[in-house]
Amino acid sequence: MVSTYLSYNMVTRDLQTSLKRVANDSQVAANRKYYEENIGKVKTVDDFMGDYRLYSYAMKAYGLEDMTYAKAFMQKVLESDLSDQNSFANKLTDSRYRDFAQAFNFKESGATAQTSVQTDTMLGLYTQTMADQGDAVTTDSKYFSSMMDQIGNVNDLLNDDRLRQYLFKSYGIDDNYYSRDLITGVLSSDTSDPNSYINKTLGPQKDAVNAQLQDAQTRYNAATNATDQANINAEIQLYSGQLASLQKYYDMADAFQFNADGSVPAGGAQTAAQKVTINDLYLSKQDRLSTATALNETAYFKQQMSKVTGIGAIFADDRLYSYIKTAFNQGPGVTSDMIASILKSDLSDPNSYANVNGKADPNILAMAKAFNFRTDGTVDAGQAVTDAQLDTISNGYYSFYNDNQDAADDKAAQLYKTALADVKSVDTFLSTANVRDFALKAIGVDPTTVSNFELRKILTSDLSDKNSYVNTLGDDRYVTLVKAFNFNSSGDVSTPLTAQSTGVITAIGSDYTIQKTRFLTGTDLDKAKSDASTEVGYYSEQMQKIQNVTDFVNDDRLVNVLLTSYGIDPKSVTKDFLKQVFTSDLNSSSSFANQQTNSVWAEMRGSLNFDASGNLSKADSVGIQTKGKLLETENKYNRQSLEEIQGEANNGVRLALYFERMSKTITSAYDILADGALAEFFRVTFQLPDSIGSLNVDKQAELVQKYMPMEDMKDPDKVKKLINKFTALYDMQNSSASSSALSILNGSAGSSGISSDTLAALNAR
Repeated sequence: MVSTYLSYNMVTRDLQTSLKRVANDSQVAANRKYYEENIGKVKTVDDFMGDYRLYSYAMKAYGLEDMTYAKAFMQKVLESDLSDQNSFANKLTDSRYRDFAQAFNFKESGATAQTSVQTDTMLGLYTQTMADQGDAVTTDSKYFSSMMDQIGNVNDLLNDDRLRQYLFKSYGIDDNYYSRDLITGVLSSDTSDPNSYINKTLGPQKDAVNAQLQDAQTRYNAATNATDQANINAEIQLYSGQLASLQKYYDMADAFQFNADGSVPAGGAQTAAQKVTINDLYLSKQDRLSTATALNETAYFKQQMSKVTGIGAIFADDRLYSYIKTAFNQGPGVTSDMIASILKSDLSDPNSYANVNGKADPNILAMAKAFNFRTDGTVDAGQAVTDAQLDTISNGYYSFYNDNQDAADDKAAQLYKTALADVKSVDTFLSTANVRDFALKAIGVDPTTVSNFELRKILTSDLSDKNSYVNTLGDDRYVTLVKAFNFNSSGDVSTPLTAQSTGVITAIGSDYTIQKTRFLTGTDLDKAKSDASTEVGYYSEQMQKIQNVTDFVNDDRLVNVLLTSYGIDPKSVTKDFLKQVFTSDLNSSSSFANQQTNSVWAEMRGSLNFDASGNLSKADSVGIQTKGKLLETENKYNRQSLEEIQGEANNGVRLALYFERMSKTITSAYDILADGALAEFFRVTFQLPDSIGSLNVDKQAELVQKYMPMEDMKDPDKVKKLINKFTALYDMQNSSASSSALSILNGSAGSSGISSDTLAALNAR
């Protein structure tokens, strides 16, 4: 009989060849073929468990053959949400159950309109877009003012998109629907000349509407019936609106100095005052306050305050009054009478309004100090404020002018996050204003300019299809919108397209932590756990942001977590190697990943959602399994079959192979004791009697640690020496082919046995 030592080494000398030989075994090949042909047909857990051949194949692959009978238990495992740490599979200490659940997609883990990362990105995008819009207003204002000194005629103005849009925004003209001839004529008109284009073209319309308005007002005054008055009032509003629409063209003409032929006169297209008029109009039409608004209002305040001779002028000018209230953070409850009392306060009088009320609100006292009005409210022209006081006032304005806007933004963001929880489809997205409008504003789209019909087509587009609706628009803003949400082609929420699924990320983090904390105790264990937690947290967050394989392999922290979780030394591979692995086509036997002697690379590749170009792509699926998980299941089945086949000839070889495989997962001496096959390996290796099993379990653990230090499990050379010692001693102890190991392994089916929490869960049913 060939010795155990020789048999083991014959198998492991070229393990991949041995595994291929097993894979070609007629029965193994037939089972694999059946699995591949039928797993894609499975839709539900009941379908899966109802096909015993499929179900038992997978159970054996993951070392759970002895649990095949426990269908109710395994159903709970398969239906576990692996993104939830408290789910059934995650709470079981035996990681085989989590690995088994992770191999299938019965529970679409993490289906949501947005992940937390996507939400944070959307909030950040909103903030940035609002800031960019403010910057754009400032830039556009400067551009208009500068370019108006350089243009040579009306056509130069209308041919420049930025100038034209600035002008049209100021006067409320739709850039998509306007008459070029009309605007050219208006801009070249002198409104005081009865023969100018505007007066000859729009003058008659204006006169006619004025006449209709006057007639309506006369009829309204004469009407005694409330219904008649209401009808006539509607006419008045209509004529007033028409008159305002015509008047804006007159106002526009008055804002320029173009000659009748459209050329620019010697004095320029605009005077300084006309530029101010346009700028004021443009800023007043903005939905949001910006730095440009603050600068403009400050310039206006300084100019007007030089003319003020009494506080009445402040209250007569809404812009001045508003500026002062804002500069000193006075809310809507503060009346003009209160402001007047502050400005007229005698600060040398402790009983003055400002001194008394300034104790509760320092801004009141600051306001009184910032102006020089007498107690009767008057001041000499040019003396209302000094330059130093102007600086104080303007600094206050810059500090507070957009506080209400910031508060509104914060509220909008909070409402967005709250409402987002109820978004389960494109329909609810479109019908939830707090979500729809916020998202559109975040990408720089006016919510009123796009229909829900259009948005539905956009949000249900497939970004990976170059012919999908959103990709044909040629507008990156809408591509950003689609990326920010997880709607499928039917409009339902789906699992986010990330470099790895939530369940896989969770499993990787768990495996990484196990690898980094193996065999540590005390403060070393505490520190390792803390460090691992930091890295796992980083991995979990960043893997939801990764967009391509280059970004992934260039992040050493991410690579370290992934490779360590699979038991690979990150220093043993290059970035180029990883790129080739992670872009391999698992459907091709000649692909780089499939050509590696260690099948773990193909399995690792299968956990990542990158296409051949290295970009994010939907996982290649075979029904309820990804291609990567199908491959992993088959590899595991082949390994289990190899051990089983070897055990038929020599149970010592099976034990040695089993120990070699499990040594990578052992974390303590108790793992050895809890597994009958591993315990047998230990006893044979160190020639210990079966009676040690009657000792206190802690005493047994001390013996394991004494004879077989757990730290040695990290060292492949020491593991090999242990196996060599076992195979030699096994033959000495077993002169025949029979061994108690056979019953042990048959009971565990090459697995770790039924753990205590598994039994407890079964008993609790």
